[in-house]
Amino acid sequence: MKLALFYHSLLSDWNHGNAHFLRGVVSELLARGHQVEVYEPNDAWSLVNLLAECGEVALLDFVHYYPGLRSHRYDPARFAPEEVLAGADLAIVHEWNAPELVARIGRYRAGNEALRLLFHDTHHRAVSAPEEMARYDLRHYDGVLAFGEILRTIYLHRGWARRVWTWHEAADTRLFRPDPEASKMRDLVWIGNWGDGERNAELEEFLIEPAAELGLCADVFGVRYPRELQKRLRKSGIAYKGWLPNYKAPEVYAETRMTVHIPRGPYVRQMPGIATIRPFEALACAVPLVSAPWEDSERLFTEGKDYLLARDGAEMRCHLDRLREDEELAHSLAQHGLETIRARHTCAHRVDELLAVAAAL
Repeated sequence: MKLALFYHSLLSDWNHGNAHFLRGVVSELLARGHQVEVYEPNDAWSLVNLLAECGEVALLDFVHYYPGLRSHRYDPARFAPEEVLAGADLAIVHEWNAPELVARIGRYRAGNEALRLLFHDTHHRAVSAPEEMARYDLRHYDGVLAFGEILRTIYLHRGWARRVWTWHEAADTRLFRPDPEASKMRDLVWIGNWGDGERNAELEEFLIEPAAELGLCADVFGVRYPRELQKRLRKSGIAYKGWLPNYKAPEVYAETRMTVHIPRGPYVRQMPGIATIRPFEALACAVPLVSAPWEDSERLFTEGKDYLLARDGAEMRCHLDRLREDEELAHSLAQHGLETIRARHTCAHRVDELLAVAAAL
């Protein structure tokens, strides 16, 4: 099958979590013999920021970790989708694209019955900024891939699409896997971007205060942290390390005794059941995970076996202290979480689901 994928960026994961899943899906599709072309605008803000911070060497690192992946960078002002869609069986357009591009590809689909066209949504704007999502013209799309059941129902309820499939993110287990030979260099790690202030209070309650009170050797990786928050981390004895390429996250997890998951506010309050990609990746690396409050309404994981749930800061402190002292508990969580990922939540599973949708269309 020939696929054309229109996304914000394959090359850069600087404050761009969707790149993680995209890379895993493309890798899996290519391994199965499909022809896959990825298109990203040359002014993608994630790539622009990555190059400004790290230079071209970051792209050389990407090629080293993903030698089989490439993307076509285009000028949005001159790009003609019809020139690259000829002969394509399936096109997927991500919601970080401009509404104008989404509409143009839709119009092309209207006159080409052989093409199947899907819209892919992996964000909370459907509830946090519905007026923005309403700008997308999906009339000629065959359906929507939504990364959670609650998002699927929102699309149907608002009449934005007639057919919507739940398509969760998952771990790229070609890259995210345990490394039992690695030495433990730290007690705790948090890998996550600042998040536009959507979890400031949660970071304080579920990360900074527990780590400081327990005296944990802890590191934080991520971008766009305000100076005051960086200062707060250092004052609490937590090392702020800045941007971490996602393909190096498995190495960091392998050197760490435990990690935490701190969802952004909109996912907790307005979109329960949405599991962003970090928990999938951490569990795939067999690192014990403790999560801040999160409602797993779709039963993706098993609380108490795959991860521990902390309902407040005191419980987070208790769980982290237990994991530091109880090697048997830490091992049990790590192994059960890893088995759950391998059984249900790999990019290979998601490609199976995607191909089933394509076959149904």
